Amino acid sequence: MKKAIIGKKVGMTQVFDETGKVIPVTVIEAGPCVVAQVKTTESDGYNAIQLGFEDVKESKLNKPEIGHFTKSKLPLKKHLREFRLDSVESIKVGDELKADVFTKGDKVDIQGTSKGKGYQGVIKRHGQSRGPMGHGSMYHRRPGSMGSTSTPGRVFKGKKLPGHMGRNTITIQNLDIISVDLDKNVILVKGSVPGAKGAILKIKSSVKA
Repeated sequence: MKKAIIGKKVGMTQVFDETGKVIPVTVIEAGPCVVAQVKTTESDGYNAIQLGFEDVKESKLNKPEIGHFTKSKLPLKKHLREFRLDSVESIKVGDELKADVFTKGDKVDIQGTSKGKGYQGVIKRHGQSRGPMGHGSMYHRRPGSMGSTSTPGRVFKGKKLPGHMGRNTITIQNLDIISVDLDKNVILVKGSVPGAKGAILKIKSSVKA
């Protein structure tokens, strides 16, 4: 991976290309991020940078987090994320990364946390079909057969049942960057990305481009 930054999902809109075709885009506030730590093969066994995003009050952090920033004389940041890079030779602690780390036409992978849906049944969670809705049916939205009784006498692992839905870590790969606005520190990415408005995202160079 060559480039990375932390972003915040602002929302979705649409833009028009040169031919007049409508392109759905996600607006992402990308940075500014401060480099809080640089890890190298010699010291840590791998190359990586740790980025901080969004200013925060001291009262909102614990002592280890405050010490991590004050040790390097950096402003306090709310979000910390680590990104593995191919090379970190040109990056120093305290450097600031903005939206212009990416350019129009770049391919990126974006990781975020999907919207939480709460506790849901099998129809919403797994897309199963309901039973007959007549009163005599007595089988409307239930999960279906649990399996045999005496043998094996248990429910097999993987049975699709009601449960917690959403709030998963999801990565969408090979998204196109449509434009970069450095003045507003915003990038427009073609298509949708995980999470609700305000969700924190990890944006990195695509590994399969």
